[in-house]
Amino acid sequence: QVRLVESGGGSVQTGGSLRLSCATSGRSFNLYAMGWFRQAPGKERAFVAGISRGGGSTRYAESVEGRFTISRDNARNALYLQMDSLKPEDTAVYYCAAKRQIMTAPITSVADEYDNWGQGTQVTVSS
Repeated sequence: QVRLVESGGGSVQTGGSLRLSCATSGRSFNLYAMGWFRQAPGKERAFVAGISRGGGSTRYAESVEGRFTISRDNARNALYLQMDSLKPEDTAVYYCAAKRQIMTAPITSVADEYDNWGQGTQVTVSS
């Protein structure tokens, strides 16, 4: 089990940038693949981006490809999401999630397959 705490959300205008962080507890961060999800009002939680245990592989939702960058620092037990060229449709609560898995397992976009979740951080993009 890992405890996840997101930070870095806020309000920006269209075209702006934000960097989300996810701090984790425990000494086994490198045993977990990590993901970012988001949930807008009235909508289901949706996959945004995922990263492998070592950080060498990433996966993005089509809607954020080329605008968002996921990264991790295993020495600092931290996960990040750099969000550029933000659009109003990016407005949502953003969650980080952890999935313990073997090194060679693929990055999953299915929320139910993640074992641990943070409390979320609000991102609001105004036009």
